[in-house]
Amino acid sequence: MTRREVVKVIERADQIRFGLAWVQQMLEKGLAGGPVQISLGRERRNKDQNSKLWPMLTDISKQVCWHGHWLTKDEWKDVMTAGLNKQKVVPGIDGGFVVLGGSTSRMNKAVFCEFIELIYAFGSQHDVQWSEKALSIYDEMRAAA
Repeated sequence: MTRREVVKVIERADQIRFGLAWVQQMLEKGLAGGPVQISLGRERRNKDQNSKLWPMLTDISKQVCWHGHWLTKDEWKDVMTAGLNKQKVVPGIDGGFVVLGGSTSRMNKAVFCEFIELIYAFGSQHDVQWSEKALSIYDEMRAAA
């Protein structure tokens, strides 16, 4: 079974009538293939925002030794997500520890912007020299906010 998600963003009250008509049309089409799930929520972060994350994490991974460990950019993403969400850490089944509840894919745009700000603040506290790519991305985000 293939899951297909169709998204429509409504930004103003005057778009509600159009949005409801669109939902009805999509439901009628979708029901031909079986039950349809409807969800409401805030707009999630997009691929453009996600691509802005990695230059910053790369800079940190090359410049910050964390408690005696050089972490990969993926590991830094876990550390930063845990810092943003104040997540729980539990023992793993074969030793070590596991951080619970971290996911950037479920962040909405506003929370993702907070996440980027957290990363820049951390980098500044640890004297990270940001690459040109990371700096230009940060400037773009600040201008858009």
